[in-house]
Order: sequence, then structure tokens, then C-alpha cells
Amino acid sequence: MADRLVTAELRPEEDTTDHTLRPQRLEEFIGQDRLKDNLRILIDAAVGRSEPVDHVLLYGPPGLGKTTLAHLIATEMHVNVRTTSGPAIEHPGELAAILTRLGRGDIIFIDEIHRLSHVVEEALYPAMEEFRWDIILGKGPAAQSLRLSLQPFTVIGATTRIALLTSPLRDRFGAIYHLEYYDEAALALIVRRSAGILGVPMDEGPAEEIAKRARGTPRVANRLLRRVRDYAQIRADGIITVPVARDALDRLEVDQLGLDNVDRKMLRTLIEKFHGGPVGIETMAAATGEESETIMDVYEPYLIQLGFLMRTPRGRVATTAAYQHLGLTPPPSAENSDQPSLL
Repeated sequence: MADRLVTAELRPEEDTTDHTLRPQRLEEFIGQDRLKDNLRILIDAAVGRSEPVDHVLLYGPPGLGKTTLAHLIATEMHVNVRTTSGPAIEHPGELAAILTRLGRGDIIFIDEIHRLSHVVEEALYPAMEEFRWDIILGKGPAAQSLRLSLQPFTVIGATTRIALLTSPLRDRFGAIYHLEYYDEAALALIVRRSAGILGVPMDEGPAEEIAKRARGTPRVANRLLRRVRDYAQIRADGIITVPVARDALDRLEVDQLGLDNVDRKMLRTLIEKFHGGPVGIETMAAATGEESETIMDVYEPYLIQLGFLMRTPRGRVATTAAYQHLGLTPPPSAENSDQPSLL
């Protein structure tokens, strides 16, 4: 069981190519400059004191580099990293099997840490604070407590929904960093770097074309680059030009703002079926056939950032910009809803 837990599973958006595209040093990581500066100070201070780096919590939308940063911290600290996820650790014993194998300064990376069970989370507290693990042997009056000493280690947690972390767990992280969406310039640099690694001939302009449709997310940018590469290989002698990139992305039905079929379906459902809202998240999930967590974690953040969607106490509301993007005429109520209410 423990061996399964420490083996990283690839998400659908990732494949073995992603590992070759990941930067190998912190200096190679593009974007998130302020976060990188703070991480460099944290790492250099820990190295100077010959101590493990403090526990780190990374949060933000998916695909921005939380897993990559965790591995870069391990590389900069010259230690091993063991990878697991919150849902994968079902019992405290499974977590204990990982922690007892860690050497001094090693890192355990817990993705989706907000999904740890309450029992596992409670068992993690003394391990993070005092580097000890308490085991209860037996039951009832004859039960005995056995305390195991752990090597000093670092927990790096990643979450897309920091609000779901309990305060006791969140407060045990000494460094909490927020990853934000990337601007087009940074994404264009990432696309050019990835194209160079993949050996894809590319003109100057296509990187910007892919970047502006990548939803501010490096993972999406790399995924689109691979699909454009496939199209160029079959239809354009393998060379990516601006027209080739546009044709490929149009075939994927990714528009100029990076919205795909699911994004547009969500907006059209909200506008055409529910007159622009407000609509509760469970109703939206049932109407679109998507999981509510997927809507909240994957689709809504970018739509909100674009100003196409608003979260209100009564539910989700489409804005005037959403109507205009879909080529629809907003009703007067939609225009008024864009203005903040004093009530």
C-alpha cells in the first residue's frame, strides 16, 4: 500500500512528455517571480542553517506549477521527495509508512491536501510539529502508546481550495504561497521553451497565439502546443506558423480568450436556460453534466477572472461581457447586475 502511495499518478492532462518539459532548477521556472524570490530566500536560509526547509503550502488554480515547485524545492535542497495525494491516504498507518521511510530533510508532497481525512489530519499534526508518531497498541484498558521518532522532514501541501483546509492544519505551515495566473508574455516564453525541448520548428508569432488561448495556465499552454505540433506535422510539413497555429486551435474549438466548448456551454446554460442567473452550483452541475467541484476548481476561476461570471450569495450570475462574447444581447437586468449593489 505504501509503495502505491508514494508513486505519482499522472493526470489526464499530463503524460511522460510533461516531465521532460518541467524545469530542473528554480532559475529555469518561468513566471511567479515574487513567489520564486521568497522561495529562494527560504531555501538559502535553510541550507545556511543545515536545516530542513520549513513546511510549505502552495495554493491556486490547477496547472500553475505547484507540483513542479515542490520537486524544485527538493532539487535545491538536495533531498528526496515522496509524492502522494490527500484522497490516496485512507488510514493513518498508510501515512506512517511514508513518514518512517523519510530521511533527514526529505520532503513529502501531498497534492489535494484539503481532501485528507480528519483522522489522518489529526495524526499528521504531531509529525509536523514534533517529528514523532504515536501508535496505540491494543484496545481498552490494556492499550499502550508507542512513540516513534521521525527524521526531521518537510511537508509540502498543494491545494486548489485553501478555504477547505482546517485552521489547525493551515497554521502548521510556516510558508504559504499563492500561485496566480500567468500573463501572455510569460506563457509565450514557456511555449518557446517547450517547443525547443520538443524539437518543434516554430516561427516568432505562434507562441503568442498559443499563449493568449492558454487560460493563463502553463499546463494548458503545453497541451495546446502538443496538439498544434500534431496538426503541423500532418498538415504543414511540421513547421508551426501563425496561420497553422490558428487553424489548429480553431479546430480544437478554443477561441481567442481560451474558452472551450465546456466554458461556452456553461455560459449558454446559465444565460439561455436560467436567464443569466442567479443559479446555485448544484443546479449548474446538473444542467451541464459536470461535477460541481470540477466547475468550481477548473472552469469558474478563469470565467470569473475574465469578468464573464460572478458569484453572489444567491448563486452564479452571467455578466454583460459574457453575453457580448457569445454574440447575445444582454437584458437590462444583466447590465444592472454588473454594478455592485449597496444592499
